[in-house]
Amino acid sequence: MTDPHTSPSPVDDGPPTLARLHARIAEVYGRRCTAALESYLDATDAANRAWSAAMTPRAPAQAWDDAVTYWTDFAQRSLLFWDTIRRRGNNWLAHEAAGKPPLLAFDWEMVADARRFERPANYALVRILPPPEVRTDPEKRPYVIIDPRAGHGPGIGGFKPDSEVGVALRAGHPVYVVIFFPEPVAGQTLADVAQAEAAFLRLVRERHPTRGKPVVVGNCQGGWAAMLVGALDPDGAGPIVVNGAPMSYWAGNDAENPMRYAGGMLGGSWTALLASDLGGGTFDGAYLVDNFEALNPANTWFGKSYNLFAKIDTEPERYLDFERWWGGYFLMNRDEIQWIVDNLFVGNRLAAGTAAWTGGRTFDLKAIRSPIILFASLGDNITPPQQAFNWVADLYPTTAELKANGQVIVGLMHRSIGHLGIFVSGSVARREHTQIVDLLDYIEHLPPGLYGMRIEEERVDGSVRYDAVLREVEVEDLQKLQTYARKDEVPFSAVDAVSGWNAALYEAFVHPVLRAVVPPAVGPVVRALHPLRMRRWALSDLNPALAPLGAWAEAARAHRVRRDEAGPWVAAEHRAAAGIMAGLDLYRSLRDAAVENLFYTVYGTMSVVAPHRAPRAAAARAVAAPDTAALARIDEGGFTDAAVRVGLLMARVGRHEGRLSTFKRIRTLVGREVGLLALPAAEASRIVRRQAVLVDRAPEGAMAALPALLPTTEERGRLLDLLDRLAAQLDLTPEQRDLIPRFRDLLAPAPDAILAADAAAATPKPLRRKAG
Repeated sequence: MTDPHTSPSPVDDGPPTLARLHARIAEVYGRRCTAALESYLDATDAANRAWSAAMTPRAPAQAWDDAVTYWTDFAQRSLLFWDTIRRRGNNWLAHEAAGKPPLLAFDWEMVADARRFERPANYALVRILPPPEVRTDPEKRPYVIIDPRAGHGPGIGGFKPDSEVGVALRAGHPVYVVIFFPEPVAGQTLADVAQAEAAFLRLVRERHPTRGKPVVVGNCQGGWAAMLVGALDPDGAGPIVVNGAPMSYWAGNDAENPMRYAGGMLGGSWTALLASDLGGGTFDGAYLVDNFEALNPANTWFGKSYNLFAKIDTEPERYLDFERWWGGYFLMNRDEIQWIVDNLFVGNRLAAGTAAWTGGRTFDLKAIRSPIILFASLGDNITPPQQAFNWVADLYPTTAELKANGQVIVGLMHRSIGHLGIFVSGSVARREHTQIVDLLDYIEHLPPGLYGMRIEEERVDGSVRYDAVLREVEVEDLQKLQTYARKDEVPFSAVDAVSGWNAALYEAFVHPVLRAVVPPAVGPVVRALHPLRMRRWALSDLNPALAPLGAWAEAARAHRVRRDEAGPWVAAEHRAAAGIMAGLDLYRSLRDAAVENLFYTVYGTMSVVAPHRAPRAAAARAVAAPDTAALARIDEGGFTDAAVRVGLLMARVGRHEGRLSTFKRIRTLVGREVGLLALPAAEASRIVRRQAVLVDRAPEGAMAALPALLPTTEERGRLLDLLDRLAAQLDLTPEQRDLIPRFRDLLAPAPDAILAADAAAATPKPLRRKAG
């Protein structure tokens, strides 16, 4: 099968000519179609072989019994399936009638309602009430979780006990969740939302005056919302965790990320404006959910339902819980969706620093001083890793720039989980999110840089232990995620230009007409008739034809007949299902290839004929000058500065990777004595950053200046004692062990100077009268 990563680029390495471009586009399209057909043949062949293996000869009586059992079970499954669909509709109606509250698996209480703010927004802050068996520690920093407002309602971060909320609670942290209501406040903007969320963070800080600022966790579009808050109020946010969040919308790879072409194929933002105008001035989140469902027609049209049918005795409750959230469609103001589409989906202006929020001011992601953790998955076709990580290279083209800005960024990559699995998978919560929570206790003590994080698994006595490993990487290493060195992003600047033209024409000629003929009262009717809603209320107890279904389903449950799962009839069913899935996957692959082909034919041609300079980050910037102020103060500091410097000098010659388990051991052994834990987190972070600059740029000078930081024999002895304890307990490299004698020689007592300093320190100083 053809590997899409080996296919040639739609944008050639040579001079951009139309003939060369179109030849490349045609070649990629041919490879895509061939790969799609090969995948279809492989899938159907595997299904046929599985079916053939199950078709063993049987006696006539057994064959008859198999047929009767299978079709009886099939009839009962059908009743139970449609009864589950009916219950889904009833749940949807009940959820709508209740006002669509957040679907959290935990009790909560309202803390602040932004609808009552001076600049109101339909957001609120709630505090999660820990279950009786969980105790939170008031000394631990709080967590604030922001869920995506991308068509659905809030709650995905705390959808089940094994979730982001549950992991943070079990670790002893107070947890807050930013929720939102189904309908926006009239006139609210994304700037109002960002300011409301910043106010929530300030409120949480007041309620929990711990040594660290609140951790902010953003899921999907809540991720860029968290980043906006961090840029808007850098003093309010602590470490920021960004899960599956699209930050660089133009990024992706061919044959993997079809959603990035949607803006171009729709002609830009005018379609979002049209949908808002047809809704009486309000944008319906069901349109966004439609886009998600269209990505995988095999699952949307068949796979999800067949999975319910095949597991009808165990699957309904899980299915209904998820559908309650998946079917809760929330609304946005026209201005909100226009800002999102223009600045993010189409314009990709966030990393460029040109996404305006109010009064001509823009969000500057470089203003964020808090450490950032980015979590993405190779199996995510909604927010691929390129969209999650590429903004780092846009903002900081080199590692030197990132370090000069004092920034710490940690990237974690899952190999296979899908987009929703990042937030709702119990296994991801127990593995990735648990390790992230553990790491956040240490992340502010990391020197500036970009780190790759991986999680290692070990089985001991039947239980599983995880350990996070951090390895420093270069910003330039992010190019490994790209198939075409980001040259395939060039045509998206043409999309931005076309979107602006189309939106201007729409606003001038269509919007005034629709605003006059479509009053706001029409919006609820249009939304009620949306197909995603109709399939729920039409298949509920509102439909009199389904009235007897509940009783029939109860009778089926009471007299269940179980089929032979290894029998030939079930094998034939599985073969048919696999064939349907393979056919729909073939359709999807051919559709996506055709869309991609058309996109590059149209916008690639435009980018060659009439290049458009998009407002995005510069390709390269001058490397920041060395921190001369820090270098000039290389011999200033105290015991904590010296201990941190020694640790960084040791790490510099080590394995260039750190384990979370090792961080914990070091903290247990010497953490309190070093002094960082007694400081506010921001001050501790400043010490680490300052010492990291010195060790990175002048390691020998930093080593030689250590005695100036430790003027007394008592301090030098304490530091050497810490080194001895660590050397006895940790697995140091030979190079690290070779450094210890150098520290001993350097910090050995110098009789004249040290004794004089000790005597001076011990001599009482005369009291001086204050002037006046």
